[in-house]
Amino acid sequence: MPNTVTSDDLAALMRQNAGIQVEPADLAARADTPFEEYGLDSLGLLGIVASLENRHGGSMPPDAEKCRTPREFLDLVNTSLPKKSGA
Repeated sequence: MPNTVTSDDLAALMRQNAGIQVEPADLAARADTPFEEYGLDSLGLLGIVASLENRHGGSMPPDAEKCRTPREFLDLVNTSLPKKSGA
């Protein structure tokens, strides 16, 4: 299983960390819509970054909390996640 964050994951994190309800399919379909249009502010995004750091046991990219759209965030996070070793 690839070590990636999906639109489903991001929607769940938005709900858990910022109380924002968004359908994963809507998030995927509107991936270039600014987070602020979903009601997610920089503090909420910082909470999402912290949750991902806890989940994956490592630091997220320094600019992750500055991403403006779901696509930008997912692209940045997924290119920096540690790859799972096939042990």
